Amino acid sequence: MWPFRVDIPQADLDDLHDRIAATRWPDDLPGVGWSRGVPLGYLKELADYWRTRFDWRAAERELNRHPQFRTEIDGASVHFLHVRSPEPGAVPMIITHGWPGSPVEFLDVIGPLADPRAYGGDPADAFHLVIPSIPGFGFSGPTRESGWSVSRVARTWAKLMSDLGYDRYIAQGGDWGKVISLELGLGDPAHVLGVHVNLLVTFPPPDLAVLASLDDDERARLEHAMWFAQDGLGWQKIQSTRPQTISYGLTDSPVGQLAWIVEKFRKWSPAKEVPEEVIDRNRMLANVSVYWFTATAGSSARLYYETTRTDADFGRTWGGPWPLSMPCGVAAFTDDASHPIRRFAETALPTLKHWTNLPRGGHFAAMEQPGMLVDDVREFARLVRRAR
Repeated sequence: MWPFRVDIPQADLDDLHDRIAATRWPDDLPGVGWSRGVPLGYLKELADYWRTRFDWRAAERELNRHPQFRTEIDGASVHFLHVRSPEPGAVPMIITHGWPGSPVEFLDVIGPLADPRAYGGDPADAFHLVIPSIPGFGFSGPTRESGWSVSRVARTWAKLMSDLGYDRYIAQGGDWGKVISLELGLGDPAHVLGVHVNLLVTFPPPDLAVLASLDDDERARLEHAMWFAQDGLGWQKIQSTRPQTISYGLTDSPVGQLAWIVEKFRKWSPAKEVPEEVIDRNRMLANVSVYWFTATAGSSARLYYETTRTDADFGRTWGGPWPLSMPCGVAAFTDDASHPIRRFAETALPTLKHWTNLPRGGHFAAMEQPGMLVDDVREFARLVRRAR
């Protein structure tokens, strides 16, 4: 392992600004809003802000306030933040982002989780935090060979935590981080104390007769899942089948990369008009910038391709089952892309011990509702401690 600091060359910043200024813009239909993708007027204004007013150096300084490292595991570079709590009894926890996320997502929860005493909390709730970039994403850099599926990432996380000297730890994540955390629990049961996720996808059981017993809330959740399967999975299909094709446009055009990611911040959140209603604009652009400066649009997309061909089909990857031997907890944010049904979840997760329906927040919980996420993780960790 060796220390790492984010330090993007000025030439790369200048190139980004020049490319944005030289964008060849498409046309747009009047009055269609977000129904066909990111509106032209909104994206032009956001891109101009990215070019002229966004302060990447401030984002670098914020990231560099936390100890960062890189290591090599199984032939891949792994970047991670390692924030040790000042509390001697802190519980280790590895937090995993998803797509289109990065460790930038977690900047607002690091302090309260690692040092609750400094934020008015109970020092007994402290965590030692390990926050890696998935191989192929961001500062981990591109993967250099095929086979990097979520199960391989989970094995890498087990090795990382072992290398750091953590014998017992909690795994937490959303999006791909949810799947990786659950696979980590399956693959490293001797060391994983519990798994907490802030996204869960549930599918009906094989016996569809159960659908007749759904209450109104459960029926609405299932209808949302059916709508999302028809309207919301376009990105997943292309990244699962043609990641190389999409990578050319996203790696060459910063505005293309911006649109590809920002649409998800809008669609997977409770925002009514623009994502900035619920997510800080500078934080969102810092996240997009990580993908741009590291040129990892294509390698991050490959995680979809590799997982669907190496691990399991789409349903098994996202819907389980996960016969864990340790407790599992779910924070279900009401405006997430997935609206899970608890009784289906109990079949997929037989060790489900903690479930919270949260009244606000969407897919990027640590950015949208950091306080709610911190509180729920703490509550789950207390349950895990009592179960030890």
